[in-house]
Amino acid sequence: MPEELVAFCGLLCNKCPAYTAKRTNDDELRKKTVETWSSEDFPLEITDINCDGCRSEGQLFKHCTMCEVRTCGLEKGVLNCAYCTEYSCEKLEGLWNFLQTNEAREFLDNMRKSLK
Repeated sequence: MPEELVAFCGLLCNKCPAYTAKRTNDDELRKKTVETWSSEDFPLEITDINCDGCRSEGQLFKHCTMCEVRTCGLEKGVLNCAYCTEYSCEKLEGLWNFLQTNEAREFLDNMRKSLK
């Protein structure tokens, strides 16, 4: 099984449709992802559904380019937020609430337990 690519926030990049679509050059996945993720406040185009992963210096998904959690993690030089002394902060909690998923939180919580 390939190693998990963990974003600063705990999302698994290699399970993200934007990451997968770029790796496999899958326009159908891009189209489906645009339909699922796009909103009036956050319109997306098929070209937005490409990403090399949160911690990469390559191409990022549109939202990731504006992510405060990613910016903070890069500035602090941490592998991901589980390694941060301020875990879990307001920025991270806000992102998790926006994403409406507990998977990223659970992943980082478990990672922090293993670091102790």
